[in-house]
Amino acid sequence: MKFLLITDLHQHHSALGWINEEIEEYKVDFVIHLGDVTDMGTSKDAVDLLSKINSKVYVLPGNCDPRDMPEKIADVAVDMHGKKTVIEGHTFVGMGGGNASPFGTPFELTDDELYDGLKENASEGMILMTHAPSYGMLDTIPTGAHVGCPAIKKIVDEYHPILAMSGHIHEAIGCETVGDTTFVNPGPAKDGYSAVITVDGKNIDVKMLHHRGV
Repeated sequence: MKFLLITDLHQHHSALGWINEEIEEYKVDFVIHLGDVTDMGTSKDAVDLLSKINSKVYVLPGNCDPRDMPEKIADVAVDMHGKKTVIEGHTFVGMGGGNASPFGTPFELTDDELYDGLKENASEGMILMTHAPSYGMLDTIPTGAHVGCPAIKKIVDEYHPILAMSGHIHEAIGCETVGDTTFVNPGPAKDGYSAVITVDGKNIDVKMLHHRGV
């Protein structure tokens, strides 16, 4: 199973060209988009963008996406907010939105909402897709502060996902393995970042990509 991982597109239509090139070049099975499809835009904006990705897309809302996005994108993508799906024997569990911030963006959730929404679908060794990162993992902003979500960390500690993917923190690009979990933040697609991930049983291979000149 091989897929293209993107996040934080923030309505940059110019990125769709290289995204579709990577879909073809790496012959991926599908695309995962971890949210912030729009930049405080509408669900119509989200549908427009997602419909131009030449692949099946599993998508979350980010904190900058509208609250009605999950229900409105059904014709062009698979909504994963508060949902799970099984792909080639692997359970994918999703939860979009951001944890509370000083910025009052449209799609922020409390820690309890994030924890309960994930726990409802969580299982040992799942593949976790969230917009916000787990606290302490790929969540450092330029001041050095950790701004990730304690509720997501609690889920990770309880269910030991083999892969935990997040975006949201544009500066915290990276791939780290701690215990049985590989954590990935591919970086913002609006700046040309993505990753190709291959999952073979419990083996995770991550190829971090940067399309320059975006």
